[in-house]
Amino acid sequence: MKYDFTSMIDRVGKDASAVDSVGIRNWGGEPDAPREGFDFIPMWVADMNFATSPSVTRAIIERAQHPLFGYYLTRKEYYESIIRWHETHHKTVGLTAEAIGYENGVHGGVTSAIETLTEPGDKVLLHSPVYTGFSADVDMLGRQSVYSALKKDENGIYRMDFEDMDKRIRENHIHTVIFCSPHNPAGRVWERWELEGAMEVFEKNQCFVISDEIWADITYTGHQHIPTQMVNDWARQHTVAFYAPSKTFNLAGLVGSYHVIYSPYLRDRVTAHGARTHYNSQNVLSMHALIGAYSEEGAEWVEELKQVLEANVRLATDFIHQNFPDVAVTMPQGTYMLFLDLTEYCKKHGKTIGQMLKAGWDVGVGWQDGRAFQGPCHIRVNVALPQTRLNEALRRMKEYIFID
Repeated sequence: MKYDFTSMIDRVGKDASAVDSVGIRNWGGEPDAPREGFDFIPMWVADMNFATSPSVTRAIIERAQHPLFGYYLTRKEYYESIIRWHETHHKTVGLTAEAIGYENGVHGGVTSAIETLTEPGDKVLLHSPVYTGFSADVDMLGRQSVYSALKKDENGIYRMDFEDMDKRIRENHIHTVIFCSPHNPAGRVWERWELEGAMEVFEKNQCFVISDEIWADITYTGHQHIPTQMVNDWARQHTVAFYAPSKTFNLAGLVGSYHVIYSPYLRDRVTAHGARTHYNSQNVLSMHALIGAYSEEGAEWVEELKQVLEANVRLATDFIHQNFPDVAVTMPQGTYMLFLDLTEYCKKHGKTIGQMLKAGWDVGVGWQDGRAFQGPCHIRVNVALPQTRLNEALRRMKEYIFID
């Protein structure tokens, strides 16, 4: 490969939440520090243990060499880069600079949209399992989360239950939905018929859609992300979509997300809400990082990254199937997160999910409690790390954790 996805880069003391917060109770979800004799393998925070594309660091360095960092204007190239990326990678049609707006993180955009489209006490539909950040966004704003459970089919693939979605929307008088595409933590890349079915339910019930598409670039063989707004004309006019290069290029620490909103009515309302805080303003280096990411070299780097990630998710799921038959896991179609279901294992071996989490943390397997994602006996595992480290984590699982 042209790019380096094998080097083990030491992140200790480099401001990385994934390693520097281990053993510290900050927000409550951090793994315990491992026992003496074990190093920590970060497999919880959803960022990658790979260096970003050289095109990103080069763009940042080139701009940083100019020693003035005063007020600035967003470059035309920023919008052009986003439009070209979406046209090339997601088959988007008709995207213009007018529809694109900066957001201080997807969470910031989601909360702006929630506050724009709902009132305190209103109910919002989400799917479960759910990305824990979005349920927190809803609840902390004084709204109420209502969940429609994804159901596994005969192949273990999570599917939407359209009848249940419709029922919960009608019973709870819901008019705003948070939609995750690709889905985290289920790892689903929704097929067109699924998206069409969901939009039919939402349109029938006059719902606005807040669509998190931050994982859009991380899809695997046979799966293509379809932007929610490209499903039909109704979805295009009733969806607020959020994107970022952060998952794809490991740029979360730079903070640089953006929305795509085609409806002038929705766009004006969401943008006005974010602007009123005087906080939703872009960092000049973040702008240049995105331009560097959404370049030809960045695209080349992503193609190699996806090969590495697909090999990792396949390696991990195959290993689990072969060695831990009582642990249910389906290979993700996108994202680099696995969602392990330990229900049968815990029942058979008389264990609790808390005990299993701790057994992993004790030997440096830094996985994440799935209960926060509404997986009652689940663990979320990040496999975006050099394969040597993934192999070591799997070895420890077999030798120290999933034992009779």
